[in-house]
Amino acid sequence: MHRQINITLPDETIELIDRVIEKGDRSRFINETVQYYIAQKSLANLREQLKEGAIQRAERDLELVKFY
Repeated sequence: MHRQINITLPDETIELIDRVIEKGDRSRFINETVQYYIAQKSLANLREQLKEGAIQRAERDLELVKFY
């Protein structure tokens, strides 16, 4: 399913898009770009969560070995 929306972009952005795509492919390009951006943001968030979890586990482990 597709839905038509109206967006406003700066002229410079539209010119950049038009330089890298064939005429008539703006919607596909913008869709792929947004999908890629969201995927990258999701990966960055996951990495941050994993990092925080690793730090918490490391701190916990250090506390545990203090008793030995």
